[in-house]
Amino acid sequence: MEIQREKFKRLFVALVTPYKKGSFEVDEQQLRKLIQYFLQPRYIEAGIALIINPEAGELFYLSRDEKRRNVEIAVEEVAGRVPLLAGAFDMSTADTADIARDARDAGVNGLFVMPPKGTEDITMSWDPAANPEVVIDYWGEIANAGGLPLVCHPSASVTMPYGVGFPAPAVVKICEALPQIVGWKMTYSMDGYRIVSRALRSLARSVWVLGAPAYFFHEVLAAGVFDGTVTGSFNYALEPMMEHILAWRERDVDKALRIWDGGLRQLHEYIYDYKRLHIRYKTAAWLRGLIESPLMRPPMPKPNAAEIQTLRTLLANAGISVIGETEL
Repeated sequence: MEIQREKFKRLFVALVTPYKKGSFEVDEQQLRKLIQYFLQPRYIEAGIALIINPEAGELFYLSRDEKRRNVEIAVEEVAGRVPLLAGAFDMSTADTADIARDARDAGVNGLFVMPPKGTEDITMSWDPAANPEVVIDYWGEIANAGGLPLVCHPSASVTMPYGVGFPAPAVVKICEALPQIVGWKMTYSMDGYRIVSRALRSLARSVWVLGAPAYFFHEVLAAGVFDGTVTGSFNYALEPMMEHILAWRERDVDKALRIWDGGLRQLHEYIYDYKRLHIRYKTAAWLRGLIESPLMRPPMPKPNAAEIQTLRTLLANAGISVIGETEL
């Protein structure tokens, strides 16, 4: 498989999944509208790209039919203007391979892959450093089924110094074993980000360093270890985040710092409470008026009143318009 690696050096948005008011049915019209919001010409020019059915989009709680339909809608709306990835996940390898084939047949450019879920042997008890073959086998099957490049989400049990992500030796082994990998989502702590980005840079081929935790984008942009993103934060802060990224590209440090300390940092720092992260992503997208409901499918909990009010204040402080009191 000939891979155009440069195509995946992009600012990938992990799209939330909008539901109809009063239900958990996917709202196709809202989804189309949300996708078009990200496809404004100035953002396409800046390098935006999309991921349909990511973790932020609740792929764990979508049926195969829903995942397939979301991908079909995204392919129609994107119409080849930007790279489009589709999340590939189910509870077994065989079922995940089916999801990958569905996405390939619908016309996506690549797959966004998660670690396997299920028994504790391959979740909280799994040691990526000792047994990287667990993911090599799993992602290899998905890659072979879909015949598409992979962008990887390497979440794992928390370790020092990496935080939430595979350690560098395992990252190197996995990337060397799977030439289909084109991007690595940097789920790490700041120390882990530094170590793993260096490991990725040492590979014989390009595997892009794709920033994820938006609350330290300022630091990694300054350090030059930011090839692009895989982040749900664009769902709530697209405009100031893009301004901030572009300021760094122009080496306008003063402007970047004004944006960062002018409310963007404070907003990100509140949202990145990992036990509430995806709830706050979606709630903030609702407060912006981009979707009609903040709710996620159970067992994901509802946002609470204090979160809603805090997010509304922080969004406004960052210069982001929010819905009115009546809508609230």
